[in-house]
Amino acid sequence: MSTQHSAQRNTEPGDVVVRRATPDDRPTVERLWLLFRHDLSEFAAGGQLPNPDGTFRSERLEAAFAGGADWVPYLFTSGGRPVGFAFVRGVTGAGRVLNSFFVVRGARRAGIGLRAVRDVVARHPGPWEIAFQDANEGAVRFWRRVADEVAGGGGWVEERRPVPGRPDLPPDVWISF
Repeated sequence: MSTQHSAQRNTEPGDVVVRRATPDDRPTVERLWLLFRHDLSEFAAGGQLPNPDGTFRSERLEAAFAGGADWVPYLFTSGGRPVGFAFVRGVTGAGRVLNSFFVVRGARRAGIGLRAVRDVVARHPGPWEIAFQDANEGAVRFWRRVADEVAGGGGWVEERRPVPGRPDLPPDVWISF
C-alpha cells in the first residue's frame, strides 16, 4: 500500500466539512450520485441495472438542484476531497426528510457519516424522517445509531411503510425523530 493511499484512508472523524451544494458542485455530486445508486442497486428487488447510457435514475438529484425552496442539497468534503452528499426535502414544511444520504466507501466507519448527518439535522430543526431498506444491513445499523445519538434512546420510532406504487417491493423502513 502506498503512503498516499494510506493517508487518504486515515481520515479523522472530525475532518468533514458539510456545506450547501451550489450549482458549481453539481458535476461532483452527480458523480457521487452514480456511486450511491451503484451501492443501492444490489438492494433493489432483482437488482437494479443502469440505464443504457450507464446512468441511474436521478429524479431526487434533479429535484435537489432544481432550486425549489423545499429541497436542499449538501456536499461533504474531507481534506478538500468530496466524500458524500445529502438531499433534504420538506425544509419549508412541518417535517424534514433525509431523502438521500451517501458517504464514499473509503470514508466510511471513520465517523464522517455520523458527523455529517448531525450537522445536516442541526441546520433544519424539527421532526425528521429517514428511509432505508432492511436488506441493507449497514444502513440498518447506521440509521439506528444515528437515531439513538441524535434523538436519544427513546426519542425515535421505526416503522415499515409500503413503497408507493410498488406493491412488488418490500416495504421501506422509516425512522422518525
